[in-house]
Amino acid sequence: MRKTVCVTGASRGIGKAIAVEFAEHGYQVVINCVKRKEALLEAKAQIEALGVPCLAIVGDVGDPAFVKEMFAQVCETFGSVDVLVNNAGISYVGLLTDMTEEEWERIVRTNLSSVFHCSQAVISDMVQRKEGKIINISSVWGNVGASCEVAYSATKGGVNAFTRALAKELAPANIQVNAVACGFIDTEMNRHLSDEELIDLMEALPAGRAGRAKEVGAFVYALAEGHDYLTGQVISFDGGWI
Repeated sequence: MRKTVCVTGASRGIGKAIAVEFAEHGYQVVINCVKRKEALLEAKAQIEALGVPCLAIVGDVGDPAFVKEMFAQVCETFGSVDVLVNNAGISYVGLLTDMTEEEWERIVRTNLSSVFHCSQAVISDMVQRKEGKIINISSVWGNVGASCEVAYSATKGGVNAFTRALAKELAPANIQVNAVACGFIDTEMNRHLSDEELIDLMEALPAGRAGRAKEVGAFVYALAEGHDYLTGQVISFDGGWI
């Protein structure tokens, strides 16, 4: 029987690359985004062209009511989720003093609360089956913090702590929880950087280049396949940067 992967924030960038990687290995795929419906449907078509079923659902995974509806639909369509990839995320670049309460609440809801809601939705079934993988897409800024990205760093730090704690809770049920702390990955989220900033950044990267979304996808898939003794880890994927 085919396994099923659910990837949040999968209309573009890292999330889409992860979803396609799993599809290339025969997984049934659930993809989600909050508003880019056209892009999500394009990703769905790309996945289905690989010969696997794909369920595309638009909605805010920071909203607990929506998450319950989404996973009810997933359960009805595919039965269960074998691998959950919590990838949905947004950034905020600017001084903390300029940030509004609404912007703070939004980034916390999208980056951190979504991880709680989606994980909670799949855990009971995984525990009953005594197997499952939860992989959270984090950031190196969750490890060390970044100036002018205080809120983003705080949410990713929360994801890291969530990962380590939940892994201990679920290890007796043979469920592994890990996080991938990405460094500079060439995605639309980083397109705000100027040419000068990019040159400076490349000089700071020991690998001498940005990471590729496809590389993250391949690494996440590798984590999902086996490695049942690897859990509670926040693995930096940053070309030796931090």
